[in-house]
Amino acid sequence: MLATAESCTGGMIAVACTDQAGSSAWFERGFVTYSNASKTELLGVDAALIAQHGAVSEPVVRAMVQGALARSHAQVAIAVTGVAGPSGGSLEKPVGTVWIGWATPEQIVTELQMFAGDRAAVRLATVRHALIRLAAMLAVPTGSDHIDAMLVKNLN
Repeated sequence: MLATAESCTGGMIAVACTDQAGSSAWFERGFVTYSNASKTELLGVDAALIAQHGAVSEPVVRAMVQGALARSHAQVAIAVTGVAGPSGGSLEKPVGTVWIGWATPEQIVTELQMFAGDRAAVRLATVRHALIRLAAMLAVPTGSDHIDAMLVKNLN
């Protein structure tokens, strides 16, 4: 079972995985955490951690993915936090800065990505990358063509 914790993608991973977000036997639920308060309330991310590192950071995505795994019955979780829209960008963290985390009970992997384009392009690239890396992490024989077909079907 998979659970997601999504900030900059706003539930798009959940939607890509199911015809209706959260409706499949292998997808338990998704947490949409646009605000710092929701990261704390829904996932248990320490507010001091967010204040110290910023919402778009490795420590926060790590805490998000741990929280999604702990607050669900899932065996796998994905978390994303990033700057998808122009209002959130800065010199230090420009638009397209995204931290992604994947977790199982045995391991947590985090990765920083920089995606180009407008809000829609950044969000779509993030979802695609997160799902392709998840399939690779789990050694699922699902190629990027299958992921692309799933995204076209469920996100358009």
